[in-house]
Amino acid sequence: MDVLYQWLDSLGVAEPFGRGFLSVLLTFFTALAFTWAFIPHLLHFALDKGWADQPNERRLNVKPLPNAGGLAIFAGFIVSLVVAWLLRPIIIQDVVIQVLAILLGGSWLVLVGFIDDQFGLSPAVRLVVQTLAAALLMVNGLMIDFGSIPYLGIVPEGLNTPLSALVTWLWIVGLTNAVNLLDGVDGVVGGVAFVASMVLLVTAAQFPDRASAVILLAGLAGATLGYLRHNFNPSHIIMGDAGSTLLGFTLAAVSLLGTVKATASASVLLPLLVLALPIMDTTQVVVGRLARGIRNPLAHPDKTHIHHRVLQKTESPRKTALTLWAVALVFGLAGMAAQGVEMAPLLVTGVLIAVLLVWVAYTRVRAHRRELSTEERA
Repeated sequence: MDVLYQWLDSLGVAEPFGRGFLSVLLTFFTALAFTWAFIPHLLHFALDKGWADQPNERRLNVKPLPNAGGLAIFAGFIVSLVVAWLLRPIIIQDVVIQVLAILLGGSWLVLVGFIDDQFGLSPAVRLVVQTLAAALLMVNGLMIDFGSIPYLGIVPEGLNTPLSALVTWLWIVGLTNAVNLLDGVDGVVGGVAFVASMVLLVTAAQFPDRASAVILLAGLAGATLGYLRHNFNPSHIIMGDAGSTLLGFTLAAVSLLGTVKATASASVLLPLLVLALPIMDTTQVVVGRLARGIRNPLAHPDKTHIHHRVLQKTESPRKTALTLWAVALVFGLAGMAAQGVEMAPLLVTGVLIAVLLVWVAYTRVRAHRRELSTEERA
């Protein structure tokens, strides 16, 4: 038994039967179960209201597809956090303010993203709202210290604050849009966000002062996995901008609760590696569009994204999702290694993430086969 406790402690679980660990499990499974069960009810309502993406040359769907999945992710996320708070209230005042800032900023992006999904908004409007959400985090102390970024040297004190604000803005707004731009093939963004949430969760669990980050990530991971049950190809629903911007913003913001804030260079590398896939995708897309003379690269969609290129090679949305999940997992585990996480939690995390993703993909494929069988009998 002592060996088991020592092994669990290496995973960041100091008390397997304590309220802290149980609250993490409850948060994760509440978000998973709620989102999983809520989406079927949302599907018909969304179609009745016309909340759907119509088929076009850039999309894979051949019929109207509900685009309200982001609302389900957000609902599952919030419900799980309410349950967690009832079980174990967070009583440290500054942490409460920072958590509320993350939730309020995420709420803004869900609302604006949903409006954009249904009616269309200009890139300028979206950028303004994202900037306000980033400013909300910064005024509540969630900032990257420019002086902690390795290899940049020491900057004068008077420049450190504005440079820190600029880097933080680039991190939050950039990652919010990077995750949004990666959303183009069934299951890709959901799986990548789930991998990032779980990797950051296990890493944060190694530090006793990051309990709030662990809870937020547990809720986000559970809600994302529940959504994937309905989004793996062929999907019943897509998350839309409401969901992708929520995921990008929340991952960027939660990383500021502990990982990026630290002064060690490895702590700066962790979120960069964990979220390397959307960052690289956006970088190569923007550079490519600028090279072709496009002045506003974020306002001219095309098929040069990584998921489009992989889809051309695999000719299968399922294989594309699985491939990019695997790439994201490799980057995530590399980030954990850079953070100094021991081999045991690193391997357990990799296996757990892979098993959960395969399981949810299998349940979707099996459900689709049953749907086809039912239609054939009818």
